[in-house]
Amino acid sequence: MKAISPGRAKDGVTKLTGGRLVRGNELVDEDLWISSITGKILNGQEAFYEHHTTPDEVIDLKGKILAPGFIDLQFNGGFGFDFSTVPDDMAEYRKGLNELNRKLLSTGVTSYLPTLPSQKAEVYQKTLKYLGPSGVARNAVLGAESLGAHCEGPFIAGTKCGIHSPSVLRTAPNGLSDLESCYGPKNLSFQEPDTRSPITMITLAPELPGLMSAIPILTSHGIKVSIGHTEATYSQTTLALQSGATMLTHLFNAMRPLHHRDPGPFGTLGSITPSTPRPYFGIIADGIHLHPTTTNLAFTAHPSGFILVTDAMKTMGLPDGVYDWTNGDKWVKKGPLLTRQGTDTLAGSSATLVECASNFWSWSGVSVPDVIRAVTTAPAEVLGLQGVKGGLEAGADADLVVLDVVEDGSGVKRFEVEQVWKFGVMVYDKSDVDHGR
Repeated sequence: MKAISPGRAKDGVTKLTGGRLVRGNELVDEDLWISSITGKILNGQEAFYEHHTTPDEVIDLKGKILAPGFIDLQFNGGFGFDFSTVPDDMAEYRKGLNELNRKLLSTGVTSYLPTLPSQKAEVYQKTLKYLGPSGVARNAVLGAESLGAHCEGPFIAGTKCGIHSPSVLRTAPNGLSDLESCYGPKNLSFQEPDTRSPITMITLAPELPGLMSAIPILTSHGIKVSIGHTEATYSQTTLALQSGATMLTHLFNAMRPLHHRDPGPFGTLGSITPSTPRPYFGIIADGIHLHPTTTNLAFTAHPSGFILVTDAMKTMGLPDGVYDWTNGDKWVKKGPLLTRQGTDTLAGSSATLVECASNFWSWSGVSVPDVIRAVTTAPAEVLGLQGVKGGLEAGADADLVVLDVVEDGSGVKRFEVEQVWKFGVMVYDKSDVDHGR
């Protein structure tokens, strides 16, 4: 309902009331004030009592959950668009990317890392300039925001490459220069002090030649390093973390498994050595990549490092069928299951992030704030964006998702996206979709 008279100039301020806000480890009954002018969350007390601000609108959330917008750190595409598929006309690439950003909002995702699996160098060099951080304009109409590209390969172990084409894999005996020749000097150049690489994260196998020494160079220039598709032992993983790596890519999948005498990458979740920080880690909770108990084991081992990712492909949001991919491969989609044609090899996922969150909630029985942290605060932390993304504190970006809790006939509860706000503007409303508006 409107909270001001039609004659008063609008300030772009909205008060969301009647919701249960995710604050730390609690769900609290509070109002949230946001601005569509600054795109930020406001201090409601200060706005009302000190600046005598009256909201343009007051929206009653009717008991629904109000959370920060979701952040997906491993997202290869969706709704028919694949970041790795390069058309002859790159104007078509940009058009498809823009459409994807708008459609992605319906899943609750407001920010993400567009992910490029192992590809030929020309793919990175043609696409990366389109995939860098896109939120500078702070334009809500553009949809979900790229926080920079995630290059998942091609510097990975051939024995743990999964769906990645072995023919494009690389090592880096010459260190950083080999990475530059692959991704492109302009995309990985650190010579200009005021420039930022379009790459935010690189997944690599640290045991391969030249890569361990590249980690501190990459991280010193703001590129996050994640360990994945790797044969790294516990000792090698520990050394990579000490060198600056901060995350494990899709934990358990495509890495050395837990063994009682060498716990591998998973073992670093239990590290108690001050010199070895415990890593954040991605979990694909689509019900296919991991057994629910395995997911719960990882959460119990290191709750604050637990991050839900989709690893979604372009088939997310599409009907079942056979789909072309890069390097001559084809995928077969059956529900959330996605495999390489003619094999049982998993080829990413077709699940949405809200579906992964619902699965984890159902499997684990943890609190709603614990689940929401895994798709908001934790991914913001690993990117160094705490206070900007992933939270509801004053001064953070007003990227929000309103969630309803729906219970099926068997008593299983799931989250359903009701509304999405980007930079203080409502950009998705399920009720409009339900009524064909």
